[in-house]
Amino acid sequence: MEAYLDNSATTRAFDEVAQAVVKAMTEEYGNASSVHHMGTVAGERVAGAREVIASTLKVDPQEILFTSGGTESDNLAIIGAARANKWRGKHIITTSIEHPAIQETTTFLEKEGFETTYLPVGKDGVVNLEDLKAAIRPDTILVSMMLVNNEIGAVEPVEEAGKLIKSINPDIYFHVDAVQGYGKVLIRPRSMNIDLLSVSGHKIHGPKGIGFLYIKKGTKIVPICYGGGQQKGMRSGTENVPGIVGLSIAAKKCYEDFDNHISKLYDLKRYLIGELGKRITDITINGPECEKGAPHIVSISIKGLAAETVLNMLSSKGIYVSAGSACTSNNPHVSDTLKAIGLDRNLLESTIRVSMSFMTTKEEIDYFLDTLCSQVDTMRKFYRH
Repeated sequence: MEAYLDNSATTRAFDEVAQAVVKAMTEEYGNASSVHHMGTVAGERVAGAREVIASTLKVDPQEILFTSGGTESDNLAIIGAARANKWRGKHIITTSIEHPAIQETTTFLEKEGFETTYLPVGKDGVVNLEDLKAAIRPDTILVSMMLVNNEIGAVEPVEEAGKLIKSINPDIYFHVDAVQGYGKVLIRPRSMNIDLLSVSGHKIHGPKGIGFLYIKKGTKIVPICYGGGQQKGMRSGTENVPGIVGLSIAAKKCYEDFDNHISKLYDLKRYLIGELGKRITDITINGPECEKGAPHIVSISIKGLAAETVLNMLSSKGIYVSAGSACTSNNPHVSDTLKAIGLDRNLLESTIRVSMSFMTTKEEIDYFLDTLCSQVDTMRKFYRH
């Protein structure tokens, strides 16, 4: 048996997505910019996908810009908005637990003269709105905050933050990295005062190499990719029609029967946390309480064991999880998120992340639990960290 529990790293594509991608690559393979019939068909598929995705957010289809994924969407949002508005100020606010796609981008902008304030978080990984309020300055032009933390599943108070930001200065742009939240949380950019929103396809059972950036109409932003002028010049390059079509199908399926999907995930999460607490001693569940966090992410610190040891054992049994974030699992530095929430330093390198999807079954969770619980004592005896 196998148990794939690394869905925050990537997901298996829905069958319907794979079929649509193949069709777009082998039958409707025209360039969406071409004026002949094949190009027109491809262009229609792109326009239809834009409408489907916009409907999940209740926004205008013209506010959806297709990208290569979450990292590009984050880069375009941060760099594009910062450069377009630097005449108003060069101060950016973000949090201390952002994905590297944000942290590395703000670090890059600091070399161009911008200044970044990194907000702290509590033990639950959630930003205090009073800290946000205190950080806003006359020269603040952009606030960027993730919706769901990719390592511990903390859900940030995005709606409240948007309201606060606009009450202080309506000209400050609010960017939300929704890569881990889209498909798991209902998002309404207009009522939540969101100007820019990043999403990645492969986190929601869509293809890899495709994503989108919601750009509220009227937002001042400049492109970071230049070329043939596709997508009104905001993102040049031939449209990835197969990816765009697949992304739209995945987006639609994620928000169909949404309440039941999310209820199932929370049931699995409660069961997993409950069984871990009963069957293993000296473990810590990081982040917010079950119901206050995202439905699909559980961060587990196992005292006395290095995460690498646990991952290797589980992988040998056909069980796949991550050490914290998949994006940092191969890097030597310790997770910034775990340090930011004040996790005991002895647990920083003893943390694994289990992440589920709509395809996850109770049988997979039971296989993970049975395997881990049967091996912990032995591993602690011979591989103590």
